Amino acid sequence: MEYSPSAISTGRRINGLMSVSATAALIEAGAPLAIAGRAEALAGLPRGCWIGGTTPYFMTESGGCIIGADQLFVTDFSHLGTVRVNRYDQDNLQQITAEAPHNGFALTIIPFHSACHKRFAQEAGSYPQAYLRPAIGWIAGFDLNDEGAQAQVFDGITGRSHTDRAVVLHIQLPEDFTPVINMINLFERDGGQTFHFDDVSFSPSHVVVDGVRLPFADYIRSRGMEHGRLPMVGGYAGAHTNVSLRSVHGDNVELYAPVFPDVEYGFARPVSDYAAEFRKRFESGPRESVAWSCNCILNFLYGELEGKALGSCAGPVTFGEIAHGLLNQTLVEVQVI
Repeated sequence: MEYSPSAISTGRRINGLMSVSATAALIEAGAPLAIAGRAEALAGLPRGCWIGGTTPYFMTESGGCIIGADQLFVTDFSHLGTVRVNRYDQDNLQQITAEAPHNGFALTIIPFHSACHKRFAQEAGSYPQAYLRPAIGWIAGFDLNDEGAQAQVFDGITGRSHTDRAVVLHIQLPEDFTPVINMINLFERDGGQTFHFDDVSFSPSHVVVDGVRLPFADYIRSRGMEHGRLPMVGGYAGAHTNVSLRSVHGDNVELYAPVFPDVEYGFARPVSDYAAEFRKRFESGPRESVAWSCNCILNFLYGELEGKALGSCAGPVTFGEIAHGLLNQTLVEVQVI
Protein backbone atom coordinates (compact mmCIF):
# COMPACT_ATOMS: atom_id res chain seq x y z
CA MET A 1 0.00 0.00 0.00
CA GLU A 2 1.21 3.50 -0.83
CA TYR A 3 -0.15 6.36 1.25
CA SER A 4 -1.30 9.59 -0.37
CA PRO A 5 -1.49 13.13 1.05
CA SER A 6 -5.17 12.54 1.89
CA ALA A 7 -4.02 10.40 4.82
CA ILE A 8 -2.78 13.58 6.49
CA SER A 9 -6.25 15.09 6.74
CA THR A 10 -8.26 11.90 7.33
CA GLY A 11 -6.21 10.91 10.38
CA ARG A 12 -5.28 7.46 9.08
CA ARG A 13 -2.19 6.02 10.72
CA ILE A 14 0.67 6.22 8.24
CA ASN A 15 3.21 3.39 8.19
CA GLY A 16 4.17 2.54 4.64
CA LEU A 17 5.42 3.73 1.28
CA MET A 18 4.74 7.28 0.12
CA SER A 19 5.86 9.42 -2.76
CA VAL A 20 8.60 11.93 -2.00
CA SER A 21 6.19 14.83 -2.56
CA ALA A 22 3.61 13.35 -0.17
CA THR A 23 6.32 12.84 2.44
CA ALA A 24 7.40 16.46 2.07
CA ALA A 25 3.80 17.58 2.56
CA LEU A 26 3.55 15.53 5.72
CA ILE A 27 6.76 17.10 7.09
CA GLU A 28 5.51 20.59 6.27
CA ALA A 29 2.25 19.78 8.09
CA GLY A 30 4.36 19.29 11.23
CA ALA A 31 4.15 15.51 11.60
CA PRO A 32 6.93 13.76 13.58
CA LEU A 33 8.27 11.06 11.28
CA ALA A 34 10.75 8.22 10.90
CA ILE A 35 11.67 7.92 7.22
CA ALA A 36 13.71 5.37 5.27
CA GLY A 37 14.77 5.22 1.64
CA ARG A 38 17.51 6.05 -0.80
CA ALA A 39 19.87 8.91 0.03
CA GLU A 40 18.87 11.06 -2.95
CA ALA A 41 15.21 10.96 -1.89
CA LEU A 42 15.97 11.75 1.76
CA ALA A 43 18.30 14.60 0.82
CA GLY A 44 15.51 16.44 -0.99
CA LEU A 45 13.12 16.59 1.97
CA PRO A 46 12.34 19.85 3.81
CA ARG A 47 13.43 20.46 7.37
CA GLY A 48 11.13 19.33 10.13
CA CYS A 49 10.58 16.91 12.98
CA TRP A 50 11.94 13.78 11.36
CA ILE A 51 14.88 11.41 11.21
CA GLY A 52 15.88 9.16 8.34
CA GLY A 53 18.19 6.38 7.27
CA THR A 54 19.24 4.78 4.02
CA THR A 55 18.03 1.44 2.70
CA PRO A 56 16.19 0.48 -0.50
CA TYR A 57 14.78 -2.72 1.03
CA PHE A 58 11.42 -2.94 2.80
CA MET A 59 8.72 -5.19 4.09
CA THR A 60 5.22 -3.90 3.32
CA GLU A 61 1.82 -5.40 4.02
CA SER A 62 1.79 -6.76 0.45
CA GLY A 63 5.32 -8.19 0.61
CA GLY A 64 9.03 -7.47 0.54
CA CYS A 65 10.20 -4.95 -2.06
CA ILE A 66 13.09 -2.87 -3.35
CA ILE A 67 12.27 0.78 -4.04
CA GLY A 68 13.75 3.51 -6.19
CA ALA A 69 14.34 7.17 -5.43
CA ASP A 70 10.69 8.10 -6.10
CA GLN A 71 9.39 6.54 -2.86
CA LEU A 72 10.08 6.60 0.87
CA PHE A 73 8.89 4.49 3.78
CA VAL A 74 7.24 6.74 6.35
CA THR A 75 6.06 6.11 9.91
CA ASP A 76 4.05 8.92 11.52
CA PHE A 77 4.21 9.15 15.33
CA SER A 78 1.69 12.00 15.69
CA HIS A 79 -0.77 9.72 17.46
CA LEU A 80 1.69 8.54 20.13
CA GLY A 81 2.69 11.58 22.15
CA THR A 82 5.48 14.17 22.38
CA VAL A 83 8.43 13.69 20.01
CA ARG A 84 11.91 15.28 20.06
CA VAL A 85 14.73 14.91 17.51
CA ASN A 86 18.30 14.44 18.76
CA ARG A 87 21.62 13.36 17.29
CA TYR A 88 24.74 11.97 18.98
CA ASP A 89 28.36 11.31 18.07
CA GLN A 90 30.25 8.21 19.17
CA ASP A 91 31.34 9.76 22.47
CA ASN A 92 27.80 10.63 23.55
CA LEU A 93 25.80 7.55 22.61
CA GLN A 94 24.99 6.86 26.26
CA GLN A 95 22.74 9.93 26.12
CA ILE A 96 20.34 8.06 23.82
CA THR A 97 18.85 6.32 26.84
CA ALA A 98 19.90 8.85 29.48
CA GLU A 99 17.82 11.53 27.73
CA ALA A 100 14.97 9.21 26.78
CA PRO A 101 11.56 9.94 28.31
CA HIS A 102 10.59 8.04 31.44
CA ASN A 103 7.56 6.52 29.69
CA GLY A 104 8.46 6.01 26.07
CA PHE A 105 11.31 4.90 23.87
CA ALA A 106 14.20 6.16 21.76
CA LEU A 107 13.78 5.31 18.07
CA THR A 108 17.40 5.20 16.90
CA ILE A 109 19.11 4.99 13.49
CA ILE A 110 22.88 4.44 13.18
CA PRO A 111 24.92 4.07 9.96
CA PHE A 112 26.35 0.65 9.18
CA HIS A 113 30.10 0.12 9.64
CA SER A 114 30.60 3.46 11.42
CA ALA A 115 32.36 4.14 14.70
CA CYS A 116 28.93 4.81 16.23
CA HIS A 117 27.76 1.40 15.05
CA LYS A 118 30.69 -0.36 16.67
CA ARG A 119 30.61 1.64 19.91
CA PHE A 120 26.87 1.18 20.35
CA ALA A 121 27.11 -2.56 19.69
CA GLN A 122 29.85 -3.02 22.28
CA GLU A 123 28.61 -0.65 24.98
CA ALA A 124 24.81 -0.30 24.78
CA GLY A 125 24.13 -2.74 27.60
CA SER A 126 25.95 -0.45 30.04
CA TYR A 127 24.10 2.75 29.11
CA PRO A 128 22.05 4.42 31.87
CA GLN A 129 18.40 3.35 31.92
CA ALA A 130 19.16 0.97 29.02
CA TYR A 131 16.40 -1.46 29.94
CA LEU A 132 13.97 1.03 31.49
CA ARG A 133 14.02 3.61 28.69
CA PRO A 134 14.74 1.39 25.71
CA ALA A 135 16.49 2.22 22.47
CA ILE A 136 14.91 0.50 19.51
CA GLY A 137 15.65 1.04 15.85
CA TRP A 138 17.93 -0.01 13.07
CA ILE A 139 21.28 0.16 11.35
CA ALA A 140 21.05 2.09 8.09
CA GLY A 141 22.42 0.36 4.99
CA PHE A 142 22.62 0.75 1.23
CA ASP A 143 21.87 -0.96 -2.08
CA LEU A 144 24.05 -4.08 -2.19
CA ASN A 145 24.43 -3.63 -5.96
CA ASP A 146 25.85 -0.11 -5.55
CA GLU A 147 29.60 -0.61 -5.24
CA GLY A 148 31.19 1.84 -2.84
CA ALA A 149 27.89 3.00 -1.34
CA GLN A 150 27.90 4.27 2.24
CA ALA A 151 25.13 4.19 4.81
CA GLN A 152 23.76 7.57 5.88
CA VAL A 153 21.40 8.94 8.50
CA PHE A 154 19.50 12.24 8.32
CA ASP A 155 18.64 14.79 10.99
CA GLY A 156 15.47 16.48 9.78
CA ILE A 157 15.88 19.50 12.07
CA THR A 158 19.01 20.61 10.20
CA GLY A 159 18.41 18.67 6.99
CA ARG A 160 21.95 17.31 7.17
CA SER A 161 23.13 13.77 6.49
CA HIS A 162 25.75 11.95 8.54
CA THR A 163 27.85 8.85 8.02
CA ASP A 164 28.91 8.61 11.68
CA ARG A 165 26.17 9.93 13.93
CA ALA A 166 23.15 8.39 15.61
CA VAL A 167 19.84 10.16 15.01
CA VAL A 168 17.03 9.62 17.49
CA LEU A 169 13.34 10.32 17.97
CA HIS A 170 12.67 10.47 21.70
CA ILE A 171 8.99 9.58 21.99
CA GLN A 172 7.16 10.37 25.22
CA LEU A 173 3.96 8.32 25.59
CA PRO A 174 0.89 9.35 27.59
CA GLU A 175 0.93 7.93 31.11
CA ASP A 176 -1.76 5.35 30.35
CA PHE A 177 0.29 3.74 27.54
CA THR A 178 3.33 1.46 27.74
CA PRO A 179 5.93 0.49 25.10
CA VAL A 180 6.54 -3.24 24.67
CA ILE A 181 9.59 -4.33 22.66
CA ASN A 182 9.25 -7.62 20.77
CA MET A 183 12.20 -9.47 19.25
CA ILE A 184 11.11 -12.21 16.85
CA ASN A 185 14.00 -14.59 16.28
CA LEU A 186 13.42 -17.63 14.06
CA PHE A 187 16.72 -19.26 14.98
CA GLU A 188 17.61 -21.86 17.59
CA ARG A 189 20.87 -23.67 18.22
CA ASP A 190 21.39 -26.79 16.16
CA GLY A 191 22.24 -28.92 19.21
CA GLY A 192 25.89 -29.27 18.19
CA GLN A 193 29.01 -27.93 19.86
CA THR A 194 28.90 -24.72 21.83
CA PHE A 195 31.84 -22.35 22.05
CA HIS A 196 32.90 -19.01 23.49
CA PHE A 197 35.32 -16.14 22.88
CA ASP A 198 37.99 -14.39 24.94
CA ASP A 199 37.14 -10.79 24.04
CA VAL A 200 34.47 -8.42 22.77
CA SER A 201 35.06 -8.32 19.02
CA PHE A 202 33.52 -7.84 15.56
CA SER A 203 36.45 -9.83 14.11
CA PRO A 204 37.57 -12.54 16.55
CA SER A 205 40.67 -14.44 15.50
CA HIS A 206 40.17 -17.41 17.84
CA VAL A 207 37.37 -19.38 19.46
CA VAL A 208 37.41 -21.70 22.48
CA VAL A 209 35.78 -25.09 21.84
CA ASP A 210 35.77 -27.75 24.57
CA GLY A 211 38.54 -25.83 26.33
CA VAL A 212 40.75 -25.71 23.22
CA ARG A 213 41.59 -22.36 21.58
CA LEU A 214 41.26 -22.65 17.78
CA PRO A 215 41.58 -20.29 14.81
CA PHE A 216 38.01 -19.09 14.31
CA ALA A 217 38.08 -19.13 10.49
CA ASP A 218 39.28 -22.74 10.51
CA TYR A 219 36.57 -23.73 12.96
CA ILE A 220 33.87 -22.10 10.82
CA ARG A 221 35.06 -24.05 7.79
CA SER A 222 35.24 -27.29 9.76
CA ARG A 223 31.56 -26.82 10.59
CA GLY A 224 30.67 -25.98 6.97
CA MET A 225 29.29 -22.58 7.99
CA GLU A 226 31.42 -20.27 5.85
CA HIS A 227 28.39 -19.53 3.62
CA GLY A 228 27.14 -17.21 6.39
CA ARG A 229 23.46 -18.10 6.02
CA LEU A 230 23.13 -19.30 9.61
CA PRO A 231 23.99 -17.10 12.60
CA MET A 232 25.63 -18.01 15.85
CA VAL A 233 23.04 -18.03 18.64
CA GLY A 234 24.17 -16.79 22.04
CA GLY A 235 22.41 -17.12 25.34
CA TYR A 236 21.99 -13.75 27.09
CA ALA A 237 20.03 -13.87 30.36
CA GLY A 238 17.86 -16.67 29.03
CA ALA A 239 17.21 -15.05 25.63
CA HIS A 240 18.58 -16.23 22.29
CA THR A 241 20.48 -13.48 20.46
CA ASN A 242 22.03 -13.87 17.00
CA VAL A 243 25.45 -12.86 15.72
CA SER A 244 25.70 -13.19 11.93
CA LEU A 245 28.75 -13.89 9.82
CA ARG A 246 29.61 -11.10 7.40
CA SER A 247 32.62 -12.69 5.69
CA VAL A 248 35.24 -15.42 6.04
CA HIS A 249 38.39 -14.76 4.00
CA GLY A 250 41.60 -16.63 4.78
CA ASP A 251 42.24 -16.21 8.50
CA ASN A 252 39.93 -13.20 8.81
CA VAL A 253 36.35 -13.34 10.04
CA GLU A 254 34.07 -10.30 10.08
CA LEU A 255 30.77 -10.28 11.97
CA TYR A 256 27.65 -8.09 11.77
CA ALA A 257 27.62 -7.77 15.58
CA PRO A 258 30.27 -8.35 18.24
CA VAL A 259 30.70 -11.48 20.28
CA PHE A 260 31.13 -11.18 24.04
CA PRO A 261 33.19 -13.22 26.52
CA ASP A 262 31.36 -15.41 29.03
CA VAL A 263 28.56 -16.06 26.52
CA GLU A 264 28.06 -19.54 25.09
CA TYR A 265 27.36 -19.62 21.35
CA GLY A 266 26.25 -22.32 18.98
CA PHE A 267 25.42 -22.31 15.28
CA ALA A 268 21.75 -22.18 14.33
CA ARG A 269 19.73 -24.90 12.66
CA PRO A 270 18.26 -24.01 9.25
CA VAL A 271 14.83 -22.41 8.83
CA SER A 272 12.97 -23.96 5.90
CA ASP A 273 10.39 -21.22 5.23
CA TYR A 274 11.08 -17.79 6.74
CA ALA A 275 7.81 -16.18 5.64
CA ALA A 276 5.67 -19.01 7.01
CA GLU A 277 7.55 -19.00 10.31
CA PHE A 278 7.13 -15.24 10.75
CA ARG A 279 3.42 -15.47 9.97
CA LYS A 280 3.09 -18.26 12.53
CA ARG A 281 4.69 -16.05 15.21
CA PHE A 282 2.30 -13.21 14.40
CA GLU A 283 -0.75 -15.43 14.90
CA SER A 284 -0.13 -15.58 18.65
CA GLY A 285 -1.11 -12.00 19.47
CA PRO A 286 -2.89 -8.81 18.33
CA ARG A 287 -1.18 -6.68 15.68
CA GLU A 288 -3.18 -3.44 15.90
CA SER A 289 -0.92 -1.97 18.59
CA VAL A 290 2.35 -2.33 16.63
CA ALA A 291 3.74 1.19 16.18
CA TRP A 292 6.97 0.41 14.30
CA SER A 293 9.01 -2.57 13.09
CA CYS A 294 12.08 -3.56 11.08
CA ASN A 295 13.58 -6.78 9.75
CA CYS A 296 17.08 -7.88 8.81
CA ILE A 297 18.62 -7.79 5.33
CA LEU A 298 19.88 -11.36 5.84
CA ASN A 299 16.35 -12.59 6.54
CA PHE A 300 15.22 -10.69 3.43
CA LEU A 301 17.91 -12.29 1.26
CA TYR A 302 18.20 -15.82 2.63
CA GLY A 303 14.46 -16.09 3.30
CA GLU A 304 13.73 -14.79 -0.22
CA LEU A 305 11.16 -12.38 1.20
CA GLU A 306 10.88 -10.14 -1.86
CA GLY A 307 7.24 -10.40 -2.93
CA LYS A 308 6.27 -12.41 0.17
CA ALA A 309 3.91 -10.92 2.75
CA LEU A 310 4.34 -11.47 6.47
CA GLY A 311 0.89 -10.20 7.37
CA SER A 312 0.60 -6.78 9.00
CA CYS A 313 4.38 -6.39 9.44
CA ALA A 314 5.80 -3.34 7.60
CA GLY A 315 9.06 -1.44 7.96
CA PRO A 316 12.63 -1.03 6.74
CA VAL A 317 14.92 -3.96 5.99
CA THR A 318 18.12 -3.21 7.82
CA PHE A 319 21.82 -3.97 8.29
CA GLY A 320 21.28 -4.60 11.99
CA GLU A 321 18.40 -4.24 14.42
CA ILE A 322 18.32 -2.35 17.71
CA ALA A 323 16.39 -3.52 20.76
CA HIS A 324 18.30 -2.35 23.86
CA GLY A 325 21.48 -3.46 22.05
CA LEU A 326 22.46 -4.57 18.54
CA LEU A 327 20.80 -7.67 17.05
CA ASN A 328 21.17 -9.65 13.83
CA GLN A 329 18.69 -11.66 11.75
CA THR A 330 15.84 -10.60 14.02
CA LEU A 331 12.53 -8.84 13.47
CA VAL A 332 12.12 -6.03 16.00
CA GLU A 333 8.88 -4.23 16.74
CA VAL A 334 7.46 -1.91 19.36
CA GLN A 335 3.88 -2.19 20.50
CA VAL A 336 2.14 0.58 22.40
CA ILE A 337 -0.48 -0.85 24.74
